[in-house]
Amino acid sequence: MTTSPLSPAAAIRQQIDVLATAIVTRQYARQAQVWQPYGAPGQSKSVRDARYHLEYLAEALDADAPELFTTYLAWVKVLFAGLGFSDTVLPITLECTRQVLHERLPADASRAAVALVDSGQRSLAQAPVETASLLSGDRALDHLARSYLQALLAGDRHTATRLIMQAVEEGASIPDLYLQVFQRSQREIGRLWHNNQINVAQEHYCTAATQLIISLLYPRIFTPTPKSHSLVLTCVGGELHELGARMVADLLELAGWDTHFLGANTPTASVLSILAERQAALLGISATMTFHVPLVRELVQETRRSGLDVRILVGGYPFNLAPQLWRSVGADGYAADAQEAVAVAARLIA
Repeated sequence: MTTSPLSPAAAIRQQIDVLATAIVTRQYARQAQVWQPYGAPGQSKSVRDARYHLEYLAEALDADAPELFTTYLAWVKVLFAGLGFSDTVLPITLECTRQVLHERLPADASRAAVALVDSGQRSLAQAPVETASLLSGDRALDHLARSYLQALLAGDRHTATRLIMQAVEEGASIPDLYLQVFQRSQREIGRLWHNNQINVAQEHYCTAATQLIISLLYPRIFTPTPKSHSLVLTCVGGELHELGARMVADLLELAGWDTHFLGANTPTASVLSILAERQAALLGISATMTFHVPLVRELVQETRRSGLDVRILVGGYPFNLAPQLWRSVGADGYAADAQEAVAVAARLIA
C-alpha cells in the first residue's frame, strides 16, 4: 500500500525546526557582518524568527491564501526598518529560505512553497517601510482617542480613566467608546510597537490599563435582564491578544446575548463542556496570529464531531487578511470587528 505524499504545508511543518536552523546557518554565512555581533542569543532568536516565517508560509499554503504570507512579509519589512536593519536583510532571508526549501522538501511540496516565497519576494518592492497613524480625524471621538492614548503612553491611567468616564457622563455610547476609542487606540499601540516607537512593556501597560478601564463600564453592560441566546467565546491556544475578543463579547452582551468569555488557553474538552452546559447557540473563536489558525480549524472540527447544535463564528487578524479563510476552517461565519460580530451573530441564529 502506498502512502499519500504530504501536502506542502505538512512537509514544512514536519521538519520546521530543521528547516529554520538551516535557513539561519545560510543567513549567517551570507551576511556575517549583520548577524555575528548578536552572538549566540541572536542566533537563537533568528532561528525562532525563521520558524515564524515558515509557520506563516505553511498556513498560507494550507489555506490557499497567499495573502497571509505576503502581508506578513510586508509587516516584517516595517519591523526590520524600525529595528534599523539594512534593506537587504529581508530579501536575503527569503533567498536563503527559498534555497533551503528547494533542497530539503519533496519535489511537489518544494515547487508550491518556493513559488509562494518568490511571490512574496516580488511583493516586497511595493510594501512601505512605515505605517501611518490610525488615529487621524476631527470628530469628537477622534480627539478623545488621541487624548486617551496619550495619557496611557504617559503612564497616566487615572487621566485615561477620567476621560472615558467623562465621555460616558456626557452621553457617549458604550459601543462607540469600544469601537472608536478602545479598538482604535489598541490598533495604534500595535502600530507604534511595530514601528519600534514604543517597547513591549509600554504596550502591555496600555493594554492592561484599557482592560481595567473597560471593567469600570461593566455595571452598564452586564445587567440582570433575561437574555434570549447564549454565546461562548474563546481565544485559541496560546493566544495572548485577547482584549479584542473580550470587547466582542461585551458588545454582544449589550446586544442581548448571554455571553461566556473563556479567554485564552481553554482546553477543547472544557470549551465543549461549557457549550453543552450553557446550551449555547453560538461559539465564537478568535485568533490574532496566523500560525494559530490550525488551532481554530481543530476546535471547529472537534465541535462538529461533538454533535452539539451550535453555530460557529470566527474572527481576528488573519481572517481579515483572507476574507474566505473562515470557510477554509469550517466556520459558519466571520466578522471583521466587534460591530460586525453583533450583526453576523444575529444572522447566524435567525
